[in-house]
Amino acid sequence: MIKKEYNVTGHIIEVFFNGNEVETIFEPFLQTLIKLREEKMERLIVFLAAPPGAGKTTLTLFLKELFDEKESTFTFQSISMDGFHYDNAYLRAHTITKNNEDVPLKKYKGIPESFNIYALNRKIAELKTKDSVNWPNYDRTLHDISKKTSKVDADIVLIEGNYLLLDKEGWRTLKDYADYTVFIEAKLEKLKQRLIKRKQLGGGTFSEALNHYKQTDKVNAELVLTESLPADLRLNLTDKGYFKCT
Repeated sequence: MIKKEYNVTGHIIEVFFNGNEVETIFEPFLQTLIKLREEKMERLIVFLAAPPGAGKTTLTLFLKELFDEKESTFTFQSISMDGFHYDNAYLRAHTITKNNEDVPLKKYKGIPESFNIYALNRKIAELKTKDSVNWPNYDRTLHDISKKTSKVDADIVLIEGNYLLLDKEGWRTLKDYADYTVFIEAKLEKLKQRLIKRKQLGGGTFSEALNHYKQTDKVNAELVLTESLPADLRLNLTDKGYFKCT
């Protein structure tokens, strides 16, 4: 059993991985990326898509640690698509029609329409052509776009996000940028438990967390689980919280 603690958006998150995951999934996955990077001889772009609550962020942090332990001449970075949310001012000023009623996008923040897909497209395209790219970040303590950006210049860049493989207009062409893709699937009930706990960790009451799950997280999770394109590697988040190949 491998215990890890990560600071995720100001909160210490405790996660566990087991040796079987590392040996049969994560190590072979990283070796595949190294081999693909060697063959391509230029930056490798990897997508990791999953529904909210599936553990994308902590997994990418763990993968970064595993990669850095290797004797590789390549560098590895993991980044998120969350920095491509429209800012809160935009979300308050623009509406979406729900149940025949126009409501502010802010109420449904996290749905595909609340992201600037055009900016995301442009920035991933930059990763294909530029040695170094300034990548926008999301500040979960402010619940808004951060004024700070991250410098992305690694040989292997893993991008994580809910909708990177979404099979919808405006989104499905994103996959053309990826050299390798990963998708995590999970049971909705498992995600519900994790998402409610996460919302409470951010300061919400149980009632608020449950309402947010029903209104936004559940809808988003169902969309990702049912409307995502095929991936090169599919993982399943088990009831015990571990990953296995499907």
